[in-house]
Amino acid sequence: MSHEIPSSSSDNGQRKGNGTGAVPTVDVGGPPIDLLLDVPLRVSVELGRRDMTVAEVLELGPGAVVELSKASGEPLDIYVNDRLVARGEAVTVGERYGVRIIEVMAAGERAKAAGGAK
Repeated sequence: MSHEIPSSSSDNGQRKGNGTGAVPTVDVGGPPIDLLLDVPLRVSVELGRRDMTVAEVLELGPGAVVELSKASGEPLDIYVNDRLVARGEAVTVGERYGVRIIEVMAAGERAKAAGGAK
């Protein structure tokens, strides 16, 4: 089960890069990456997973608790376009949930994770 972090209405769906309101630029020594900066990406945070039978799902109702695969306090997986890119911890920001990044996956780790995790 994944939960998408909605963008707030005050930022029009755009996230600010460094707190100054400016979108960071990246020099990769090739074609200008600025052409890609407004391409939308889906960011999702996974709390955990659970395999259930159809019968188990049909038994769910208000107040039911579904135990997930992750232990309380274990880092949450952060996906960008269904690829694991980071891990983080749940936080609250005002009345909304958020995630604090605690680990960014190295390119090699992302490639390994792409073969199995999600």
